[in-house]
Amino acid sequence: SGCHDKAVLLYEYVGKRIVDLQHTEVPDAYRGRGIAKHLAKAALDFVVEEDLKAHLTCWYIQKYVKENPLPQYLERLQP
Repeated sequence: SGCHDKAVLLYEYVGKRIVDLQHTEVPDAYRGRGIAKHLAKAALDFVVEEDLKAHLTCWYIQKYVKENPLPQYLERLQP
């Protein structure tokens, strides 16, 4: 169906200004190339640019924030 060759980041708005970053997925053939890292950064940069709050359901994005504890990310996290 073609969907197995695309990297995705699933998210859902859970309030007017809160986005739940739920899941990143990179096809096996493309893993280890930093693609999930790019997805995580883009999602968090979007949260900052749009002045949103983020709930991090995705374990990978949680890991990304721990490895990149930028103040502009940390101040936008929801428990």
